Amino acid sequence: MHSSIAHAPSMASDAIEISVVYALADLQEVVRLTVREGTTVADAVDQSGLARKFPEIAARPLSCAIYSRIVEPTQTLRAGDRIEILRPLLIDPKEHRRQVAAKNKNKPR
Repeated sequence: MHSSIAHAPSMASDAIEISVVYALADLQEVVRLTVREGTTVADAVDQSGLARKFPEIAARPLSCAIYSRIVEPTQTLRAGDRIEILRPLLIDPKEHRRQVAAKNKNKPR
């Protein structure tokens, strides 16, 4: 896991601490930020710099979750939020189960 800390310039007492996470199969990048109250998910992702480091993030519509709950990019953040940048599924879970079941259909138990 790689972690970095970024601070926005001169924050008053309306600052909150959050983190933005992007995970690949072999890497998890975590950026901790101090942002102003009222910051949105999209603002925090932009401030994290992860879209510049991983261009595939900017190549598709932004899809995020906060602690595994899907949220809109316009969602306002609260102190302690962990924004997870989601990647598209490679295969539909139902289709994957069908494929596994078909493959195992004739195997002895």
